Amino acid sequence: MSSAPVTTRPHVAVVGGGIAGLAAALEVLDALPDAAVTVLEAGERTGGKLRSESVAGHRVDVGAESVLAVRPEAVDLMARVGGGDDVVAPATTSASVWSRGALYPMPRATLMGVPADPFSARGILTDDEVTRLADEQPWAGGAPSGDVSVGEYVSARLGPAVVDRLVEPLLGGVYAGHARRLSLQATMPVLWERAVRGESLLGGRPAAPSASDGSARPPFAGLVGGLGRLASLVEDALRARGALVRTGAVVRGLERVGDRWRLVVGSAAAPDAVEADAVVLAVPPAPAGRLLAGHAPEASRLLGEVETASTAVVTLAVHRAGLTDVTGSGVLVPPVEGRVVKASTFSFAKWAWVGALSRDVVHLRASVGRAGEHAALRRDDTELVGLARTEVGELLGRPLPPVVDHHVQRWGGALPQYAVGHVGRVAAVRRDVARLPGVEVAGASYDGVGIPAVIASATTAAHAVAHHLSTAASRGEAR
Repeated sequence: MSSAPVTTRPHVAVVGGGIAGLAAALEVLDALPDAAVTVLEAGERTGGKLRSESVAGHRVDVGAESVLAVRPEAVDLMARVGGGDDVVAPATTSASVWSRGALYPMPRATLMGVPADPFSARGILTDDEVTRLADEQPWAGGAPSGDVSVGEYVSARLGPAVVDRLVEPLLGGVYAGHARRLSLQATMPVLWERAVRGESLLGGRPAAPSASDGSARPPFAGLVGGLGRLASLVEDALRARGALVRTGAVVRGLERVGDRWRLVVGSAAAPDAVEADAVVLAVPPAPAGRLLAGHAPEASRLLGEVETASTAVVTLAVHRAGLTDVTGSGVLVPPVEGRVVKASTFSFAKWAWVGALSRDVVHLRASVGRAGEHAALRRDDTELVGLARTEVGELLGRPLPPVVDHHVQRWGGALPQYAVGHVGRVAAVRRDVARLPGVEVAGASYDGVGIPAVIASATTAAHAVAHHLSTAASRGEAR
């Protein structure tokens, strides 16, 4: 009688401790409870763009502060790690648009700025621009045969003003990019599908999914105490299940050693080797490309070509007096207006829990930075705070109350730009990476920059890793 082969627990290394890496690690443990999992994060803390800081003595988000709740991934993750009871919908989602020196309500039924009713955009657009919007034109040559930019396509069919004053500020908020450089197929897939079918772009937003009880599901959600809590909750869940989470762990190299992978961690002077049976690369495109250079050259090249945008979030705590009449979630500013601030979020009005933090001060945010625009971000923190206070006051038509405290969070290279042809490039990256046994990629560089899309990519990567390890184990290759 032969004895059973001696095996050890498979080891999965996850490079990157943003929400993609954390979610991938958790999903691996769900699929393979006996696996050893190590998360290697280069920074001082996990969470990536999920981050909260103390401003005027209260912790508020200084990164992402809401998730798209019509997709289930983020809300489901919150529930899985013990945050389900703290999931909240915004108190208001009614934003305004600053156009030609005045504020106008954003049309309610829009799809990334394209309104279902052209006449609901009057004010933001002039009468002539509304007339052009209503006079939808066909795309020359029929349905597009390949990817095109959002700006080129929407401008040709609905007029350039729709792009400049409605689409641009919304795309700028999500991608920090420019409509005339971003992919229609990747960033606005619903409009892309309509384009391919030769349909009107004025159909408005698709019907929102319903909750399990049949009621309409709110389109957005946040977390009491800030979305920054989600990273901490996932990290705590990982540690409780035996995962190792290392911060300050810069991964400088990826090597193939026999049937395993070796990650070179730390400085060149004092490198540390971490060996693993499978690896998930959940890092931005440039570092992912560098790690793949010796193994998947096509993927490495394509990832190295992905442009990223840097942004900053200026959080202000100001005296409550003087803002008691402010309503709505905030203001979007089209780039044609030539301002430094591209959007302002009235956090105290948007989130009931933020509004209840203090009787004396309220918190609001200003966003700065678009792809290729570096001048604004070269300003020091003091100048950015001053500009934010001045410009938000101008948007409101009166000076902001005195600033009690502030925080400037700079996000260098935080948002990958989905240029024309992005979907094809991602497919090519994945084909090349698929030749590497046990290596997967995940994160905002692939299938969407929103948190639900990022979590979905992490889940896909984790399942692929689990399948690889299970298949190897069935062949007696597991260690």
